[in-house]
Amino acid sequence: MSQIALEGMRFYAYHGFYEEEQIIGNNYVIDVFIKTNFSEAAESDDLYKTINYETVYLICQKEMKIKTKLIETIGARILFGLKYQFDNIHEATIKITKENPMPGVKLDSSSVQLNQNFIEQCPRCGNPLICYKDENCWCQKVKIHPQTQAMLDQKYDGCLCKSCTKYYAG
Repeated sequence: MSQIALEGMRFYAYHGFYEEEQIIGNNYVIDVFIKTNFSEAAESDDLYKTINYETVYLICQKEMKIKTKLIETIGARILFGLKYQFDNIHEATIKITKENPMPGVKLDSSSVQLNQNFIEQCPRCGNPLICYKDENCWCQKVKIHPQTQAMLDQKYDGCLCKSCTKYYAG
């Protein structure tokens, strides 16, 4: 397993619970850590087989432009954006730091950290698989006969790996 990190992305944005915070704005720092397997990209020198730093940055930038009361919400939106942009993320950690979070109080920063693991084991063969557990998961795009799908839903709890899913898709 390998890790890609973008650390120290700086944004000036207008987030906060209080109206004044959303008017005055503040400095924020975002760190993103993504666990993935980029060995194929390293061998082929192909950007499309890894996590593109620029895309990660643009997802963070987009979410920072939306006025939000809680930095927890921003972190959740960034995770959502990452998991739907890249289908090879095994685990992601987002840390958002708000500098000088309470005017007039001697406090350098406050931060939240969100972690999400997308790796599971296939209930049929035991191999690892990435599952996003919703209607946007890759497995929803595979066409399986409705009776076969009903049998799979009854027999197995959750997604199957790509090999097993393709086997049942025919």
